[in-house]
This record gives sequence, C-alpha cells and structure tokens, in this order.
Amino acid sequence: MTSVDEDRPVQPTQQDEVAAAGSELIGGPVGRRALLGATWWTPVRVIALVAIGMFALGMVQKLPCYNGAWFYGASSQYTKACYSDIPHLFQGRGFADGLVPYFDKLPGDMQYLEYPVLTGVFMEVASWLTPGTGTIQEREQIYWLVNSGMLMVCAVVIAVCVTRTHRRRPWDGLLVALAPAFALTATINWDLLAIAFTAGAMLMWSRSRPLAFGVLLGLATAAKLYPVFLLFALFLLCWRAAKWREFGLAAAGTVGAWLVVNLPVMLLAPEGWKKFYTFSQERGVDFGSFWLILQQRMITPFTVDTVNTLAMVLMALSCLGIGALALTAPRRPRFAQLALLVVAAFILTNKVYSPQYVLWLIPLAVLARPRWRDFLIWQACEVLYFLGIWMNLAYSTSGKLRTGLPEEGYQLVIIVHMLGTLYLCAVVVRDILMPERDVVRRDGSDDPSGGVLDGAPDVIALGRAAHPPRHAAAAQAAPGAYVEWGTAETLRNGTAGERSL
Repeated sequence: MTSVDEDRPVQPTQQDEVAAAGSELIGGPVGRRALLGATWWTPVRVIALVAIGMFALGMVQKLPCYNGAWFYGASSQYTKACYSDIPHLFQGRGFADGLVPYFDKLPGDMQYLEYPVLTGVFMEVASWLTPGTGTIQEREQIYWLVNSGMLMVCAVVIAVCVTRTHRRRPWDGLLVALAPAFALTATINWDLLAIAFTAGAMLMWSRSRPLAFGVLLGLATAAKLYPVFLLFALFLLCWRAAKWREFGLAAAGTVGAWLVVNLPVMLLAPEGWKKFYTFSQERGVDFGSFWLILQQRMITPFTVDTVNTLAMVLMALSCLGIGALALTAPRRPRFAQLALLVVAAFILTNKVYSPQYVLWLIPLAVLARPRWRDFLIWQACEVLYFLGIWMNLAYSTSGKLRTGLPEEGYQLVIIVHMLGTLYLCAVVVRDILMPERDVVRRDGSDDPSGGVLDGAPDVIALGRAAHPPRHAAAAQAAPGAYVEWGTAETLRNGTAGERSL
C-alpha cells in the first residue's frame, strides 16, 4: 500500500505548465536535486514579501488620485481608475469631525454608518491615528495611508494563512500574493479585514480546531456578511461525514463571537447598529450585477422589494443545488471547493457587485482550484471589469464630453465578469464530480483544508454516491483504508492509491 509523502511539498513548477513557463523568469523549474528547506527563504517568508510588494504596487496605482484626483474634478478619479471609498468617507461619515460610529447621527441622507460593527471599529481606529490638524485634504490623504498600512497587515495575514492551510502545497499562496485584482482593489474599501479573519478561520479548521474556526468566522461576519455562508458549506460536509460535534462547536463559536462584537452596540445604539442591515435591504440595484442589465433594458424595471425577493429565491435555489452536489458527488467535496461555490453564488445573485468583492473569492479560489491557467483566466475577466466600472463612471460624470464607456459597453464587462466567475465555478464542479481531475487530490490527498473531515468516511450519501462501483465499495469496506483519487499516470508512478488512516 503506497502512502503519500506528507513532508515533501508540492512544487507547482513540476505540476503546472503555466507555473513552469513563468518560472523561466527566475531560473526555471525546481530541479530534482534542489535542496528544499535548506535556506532562510521559506515559502511563507517569500510569499509574505511578495504580498507586501504587490500591495505596495497597488498603492502606487492610486497615486494619481492621492495627488489630486480624489479632490479635484468629478471624473478624473475614474478616468485614472484609482477611486477609493476611504478618503471620501473620512469626512462623509463623520470621522473627520470626531463623531462616534453608530452612536452619533450624521448630517445628510446617510444618518448612520452603513458598515458592520467590526469594520466600523477598524475605521474608527484609523481615524484615531490620523492627525486632527491640517487641511481636510491632508487629513484624508493621511487617513488613506493609515488605513492602507492596516490593510497591508490584513493582506499579509491572508497570504500567510492560505500558504499554511494546505501543508503540502505552500507555494499556492503565490496565487494570492500575485493576483492582479488583489493589488488593484485592496485599498478601495475595508473588505480585507473580513477576508483576513476568514482566511484565519480556514487555517484553524484545517488544523482541526473547530471552536477557533468559529470564533474567527464570527469576527469575520461581524466585519462583513458573506463569511457566514461558509457555515452552510461546512454544514453540508459535516452532515455527509456525520461530524456533528465539530460543526456544533464551529457554529457556537461563530454565534458567540458575533454576539460579543455586536451586542453592546445593538443594545446601546440600536438605530445605528441596524443601519447596515436596513441599508442592504433598501438600496436599489447597483453596479456590477445582472440585475442592473435587466433594469436598464426593461421598460418597467423591478421594484427594490421584487429584486430582493428574486435574489433570495435565486440564492436559495443555488444553495439547494450546491447541497445536492455535496451529497451526491462520488467523494465528499473539499471544504474550500464548497465554500467557493456558496460565496460565488451569493456574489452572482446579489443586486450589487462592487469591484473589491473579487477579494472575497481569491483565497477560496486558490484553495479550491490552485491551477494557474484557470486562476489567470478568471483574474483577466476581473481586471477587465475593474477598468470597465471606472470607465462607465467616467462616462456618466463627464457631462457633454461623454468620455468613457457607455451603458452598453459596461453591460458587456458585467457579462464578462459573470462568465469568468461561472468558469471558475464550472471547473470546481467538474473537480467535485471527477475527483481524479482535482489537482489537490491528484497526489492521493483527500481534503488538506478539511481538518476533521480529511480522510473521514462518507456516512451520508445520495444517488450514485450511495452505490459506488464494486471495486470502490470493496476498498472502502477495508478496515482503515479509503479510496484515493489520482490520474492513471500518478497511480502508475505510485503517488496515489490507498492510505492508512
């Protein structure tokens, strides 16, 4: 019986043709006689430094706006594609005047801060580190720099957590560090805070620490709504593996951590606390969603309530489909695969898609499908969308000049973004239905990010999964063994087979 070498890291340049071609810039693929692990430059350190470098390049890309486009001219921040919410909300949400989020009422239409509590705390801490003297432009510039420094820490945490989640595939973290959409969108908003907590939660689950996973996921949900959907993915997998105790700990940790953050504000400032949730319900169809295309092309557009209802129905149907996939697949899907599908379903059915939402999917995409070709195809679609939304805003704010991307062109880049996301989901679904195509399982691994699920037998299965072929059923029935997936080539080479538990 052949076992997987747990200590030998997978080298992408030996498995991925795109990675191998790209490595020619730094000397070519790793050789058979390379002394791995004999240098200070470990994968974690290299990837952390690359993440810092790429983040810094993203900050440089915002330089035209920092030097004036945020402050002068209606459309220059769009034509230069360097827009950020951060400097505008410093004054727009009362931080420049020392107002306390959720407690102090704001002048204007937005009466309270429309962000979840932990994100509001992040924004407030950054305002404490911003000097109270100087012109408002200088203070907004410093506020953006302070937030960028804090968000850079989050970016490094994300890259390191992804690097360490799959023990044998540390170099996959380079996909996060080098993702062009990551660098372009990192400082548009505060999403990296929630993503850092989510990446930490995934790392804790991979280490079989469900309570720590739950606590971090609860903190992530207190910063952004989307991380809570990972609990649904985990529920399906724990159901199939009958790991109810671990799921209970994870759910309890999530709810407990969320309440610790939210309950004080909920009780002391209920109107300010609920603004995020009421705003999410009341806002109309916005940029990036297919709902916007429908609204622009319909004679009688949907009302906000109708869109809310239809979006919830589509999300519910997507979850039913994902649930059916999880319970009928030949082998239980990997946690990262199902997490990607659930979050992508939320993104695709939502009534708004801000350009920084791509950040939600990047760590999950790397863990679910660490294949450079597929990742770069998807990233190319997202970079095109990033440019398209700013060119469309430039068009709508340029007055009679009408320079930029008109409505029909913007609709096209929305479709490209959606097709790119659907393509990524399609290859992940294929990997779930055909585990031998999964690059993570090709070497005989089961679910490196699955923690207690890794190698666990399937207790619940429906459809064809409940009636495996005779040879597979016999292998699964063997005490202490389960079938591992791999290509015919890897099986011949002895890198996949059955592994003792």
